[in-house]
Amino acid sequence: MAQKIDQVYEAAVDSGLLPGICVMAGNTRGGVVYCKSLGKASLKEGRDRPFTRGTVCAIASMTKLMTSVAVLQCVEQGKLDLDQDVRPMFPAMGKYGIITAFDDEQGSATFAPDSTPITLRMLLSHTSGHEYDWLNPLLGKWRASRGEIPWSGPTVEDKSALPLVFAPGTGFAYGAGHDWAGKAVEIATGMSLEEFMRKHIWAPLRLDDDISFYPKSKITMKNRMADMSTLNEKGEPPAVDAADFDMLFGGTDCLGGAGVFASTEAYYAFMASVFRRDSRLLSAESYTELFRPQLDEAAEQAFNDYLARSPVHTQFLALGIPHTVRKTWSFAGMVCLDGQEGRFKKGTTFWAGVPCVEWFMDHEAGICGLALCQILPPMHPAVIALHEEFQRRVFETYGGNSQEDSRELSSG
Repeated sequence: MAQKIDQVYEAAVDSGLLPGICVMAGNTRGGVVYCKSLGKASLKEGRDRPFTRGTVCAIASMTKLMTSVAVLQCVEQGKLDLDQDVRPMFPAMGKYGIITAFDDEQGSATFAPDSTPITLRMLLSHTSGHEYDWLNPLLGKWRASRGEIPWSGPTVEDKSALPLVFAPGTGFAYGAGHDWAGKAVEIATGMSLEEFMRKHIWAPLRLDDDISFYPKSKITMKNRMADMSTLNEKGEPPAVDAADFDMLFGGTDCLGGAGVFASTEAYYAFMASVFRRDSRLLSAESYTELFRPQLDEAAEQAFNDYLARSPVHTQFLALGIPHTVRKTWSFAGMVCLDGQEGRFKKGTTFWAGVPCVEWFMDHEAGICGLALCQILPPMHPAVIALHEEFQRRVFETYGGNSQEDSRELSSG
């Protein structure tokens, strides 16, 4: 059966759609039931390293799960409160008010003042009114009118001190809430997010040589980093080296929404620990909070409408899951309230990131999986379709809550 899973990605690597990839799957008992690595870690001339489970990748928005865990750890420690207004921590947050229109002739935006409290719960649930500027046409025009590039600059404030797009708590928009939440961790603890995660997440799991916001500064990681590759303008193979692409767009802060780099083996170990509710990270009560849907009825409808708003929203956020499958949001990621035949059961949690990376946790079936590659354009449908097929074959093979002993069935 493992051979059927192998076949999902072999043709993609052979065709040049994917330079390299590593995928892992496991179960709630902590066992790795499947692992496979294929292809190369770089298409740069003169570099011929294989893509392995130890290859270090930008995980982009999959950082958000890690930041949610860090915030809940601070809540457990009494240093943060999920429902306290965090605006006093961040004078720049929401300082422009709510953007309501943009006059193309005048090159200027219209704003409505707003002082609604913004809480960590809102930031982690994407209900705070923040939206990524590259997803919102009004914010894109506002940035351009100021001579700025979307999501650019060294700090969280440079990237994310944007006009809000709705009054906090009244809608859903995918944005940099986790970047602000990561800064709240830093203020509350007096530690950088790197230091906090190393102490409270990576070290307890013995992963601190394989995960970092600053991999190029770590001897143990620098020489194992994968290089980004890209398909052509039509999204067609073969991929080529994307030498000029900066995943962080000039960022130097610890970006809690998108800044971590990790190997497949290390991120899988973290994800699997969260999946099986490892007490080294959080209490049982905090895991319940992490995974439970956070959206009220209106915000849930706003989220489902948001996914269908445009092809861009669907490509970046829906992960190939039909609009007929009702979805909501948890601190961990997107939650499917319905199952999809042959792929996952209801309550499955997902999230992903720009270089076509993705994870899933099927709580009812007792299986989880991770796919790491480094390919552009972001969330390319052809690559996301491969991840769907990977999930389907893992579900078919291991999703029956099988009692067979956990063992690694494939490697590379």
